[in-house]
Amino acid sequence: MNLVEPIRDKDDIQAMKDYLLHDSAMSYERRYRNYMIFLTGINSGLRVGDIIQLKVKDVQGWHIRVKEQKTGKTRTFRMTKPLKNAMREYVKDKPLHHYIFKSREGHNKPITSGQVWNIIKEAADFLGIDNIGTHSMRKTYGYHHYKQFKDVAALMETFNHASPMITLRYIGIKQDELDDFQRKFAL
Repeated sequence: MNLVEPIRDKDDIQAMKDYLLHDSAMSYERRYRNYMIFLTGINSGLRVGDIIQLKVKDVQGWHIRVKEQKTGKTRTFRMTKPLKNAMREYVKDKPLHHYIFKSREGHNKPITSGQVWNIIKEAADFLGIDNIGTHSMRKTYGYHHYKQFKDVAALMETFNHASPMITLRYIGIKQDELDDFQRKFAL
């Protein structure tokens, strides 16, 4: 299994958004769904398994409420303004009990994590962005959150990590620091 990385370059993030919204599928409805999955992932830090289980009732108001599959913990957190604005428009007129990110199969079934992986991987491959998968959305959130706020404790809480070192390694900061040291080092 290859290690996936965060998307460090904000231009690459924008390129992913643009591709998903405009070129990732034949129908506008599916392209918008793909875009919203990515937007949710990079603005929430949720695992893809939790994103696909979200229902309309889970995103009312400014908060997302989710029971994490991996930990069983219920987590509530505020949406970013861009996510809230897009989410409000996306779920408008949808029944509260419906999954937000529905599969084409069945009446009210969520898209699978495998299909989300295919969508994200196809976009990254098309754009020439390496080492990207569904987990890259969560890592991208962590990487840019850390770069903006330098608050590893908040990220440890978000990701349920036991130590700062685990979190920094997970979001790719530790590798960036090691690479930077090597760039500056010479004998």
